[in-house]
Formats: sequence, structure tokens, C-alpha cells
Amino acid sequence: MRATPTDSATSKHLHPIHRTDLPSGTIALARFLIGKVLVREEGASFLTGRIVETEAYPPGDDAAHHRSGRTTRNASLFLAHGHVYVYRAYGTAMMLNVSSEADGVGGGVLIRAAEPLSGIDVMRARRGTDDIRRLARGPGCLAQAFDIGFALDGDAYGAGNALWFADDRSKPPRIARSVRIGITRNADKPWRFFVRGSPFVSGPATLNRA
Repeated sequence: MRATPTDSATSKHLHPIHRTDLPSGTIALARFLIGKVLVREEGASFLTGRIVETEAYPPGDDAAHHRSGRTTRNASLFLAHGHVYVYRAYGTAMMLNVSSEADGVGGGVLIRAAEPLSGIDVMRARRGTDDIRRLARGPGCLAQAFDIGFALDGDAYGAGNALWFADDRSKPPRIARSVRIGITRNADKPWRFFVRGSPFVSGPATLNRA
């Protein structure tokens, strides 16, 4: 029998979102994931967090890893939408992404931040901080808190796998959008989505007032 999160913040039942129920299309998927729950299964235990910030990297985007075509490194971005793509940035920080287009078409969504819901003590130990706002605020922090590594690259998101998405039927968040963070190419594209007013969103205050 599947274990369920026990933290009071996740007392509502989680309804798994099947990979095939995710919207196909990078911009649509980036927006759809805001407010959904990211679930990380580790044996019989769960880590969960509400996604509060994403960035879209659609086909034809000069800022994307898939811009020059399929390689060994970025192959997961060309899998059918709903697969895990993991890469390392700045030499140390892992980044968690979701493939977002049809099989063979490069596209991905970066999960930038989440509000921790369950498994918080584990996240605190991994991150070395008791400040819940800093546990998964920013893509590198999120990956560290959820123990994201290259071993997950290429997996499908789905209940029973190491990573999946769920809907806990919470009130839909107020979604805002802005330009993306930390890039130089296509820096003017409004392809970053976030929960307006959330203290768990990363990035400068000037963008988060959007």
C-alpha cells in the first residue's frame, strides 16, 4: 500500500497527474505546473512541495540547451513531454526540468522554486538551514532539497516513479509572469511564471511585482 505524506500542510489527498494529462507545449506546461505539487519518492517516504515558479524554454529559443539540436547531454529534452531533464549549472548546482514538446522536438520547463509541504526536516538537513523560505527557493536550492541528480535524467514523471506531479485541489493561485532570470539570449521574453505574492519565489523584487 502506498505511503502518504503525513505533514499537516499536506493533509489533503494528493491526486497524481498522469504524464499524458500534462499539456504538450512549453509555455502551456510552464503555466500549468504553477500551484501543482512536486512529489519526490524516496523508498517509503515522500518529499513534497508546491511549485511556485517556472521558466519556459520553447522550441527555437536561443537561450535553451536544445538550441543546437540533440546531443548526449540534452537528449532528455527531446523526449515526449513529461520526462525529467537534469543538468548542472555553475559547476555545482543541479537543475530540474520537464520535457515539454512532442517526441523529437526540443523544449523544456525549468522548475525554479517550490513551497515545501512535507519532508521538511529532511530538506532542512540537506540545505543546512532552518529557514523554510530558503529550502527550495531557486532551482539549485530546490534540487538540493529534493535530492535531484543525474540518475533521474530521462525518467518519466509519474506516480510510482521517483518524481511525479499531483493536484491537491487547493485554491488556484494568482499567476503572474515576467522575463526570465540569469540569461542573456532572448532575455526579453515573458516566459517566467510565478505565484504572485509568494515568499517562496526566487528572483529580484522588481520582477516579482509583475
